[in-house]
Amino acid sequence: MWLILALGSSIFAALTSILAKIGIEGVDSTLATAVRTSVVLLMSWGMVLITGAQSGLMGIGRKSWLFLILSGLATGASWLCYYKALQVGDVSKVVPIDKLSVVITMVLAALLLHETFTAKSILGCILIGGGTLLMVL
Repeated sequence: MWLILALGSSIFAALTSILAKIGIEGVDSTLATAVRTSVVLLMSWGMVLITGAQSGLMGIGRKSWLFLILSGLATGASWLCYYKALQVGDVSKVVPIDKLSVVITMVLAALLLHETFTAKSILGCILIGGGTLLMVL
């Protein structure tokens, strides 16, 4: 099931980039990010209510609150940067650079979470980095 969901995420992320580039034409990128974020907020809370997950709200611990808030701030900063980059740059160049987050995430996972990687995953990281460089030059 995780693979199907991950593929869905990939497809929707691709659509997000294309739809965003069309949608931000003539719109301030910060305003566009706020509109997008509002839609995501409504959709997320809608899903919480539909699935009944709101009952778990009081069970969220302090550590989880802190890191979820920090994650939200990082997401907001990422989206603000991404939308401005899309507004002034080509989608075909912005998106590959944005996807360097895969490489950065793996490095941070190793440093902060002490995750170990195989030679195959390290090679994949190198290929993603090299592929990104090829696409944007």
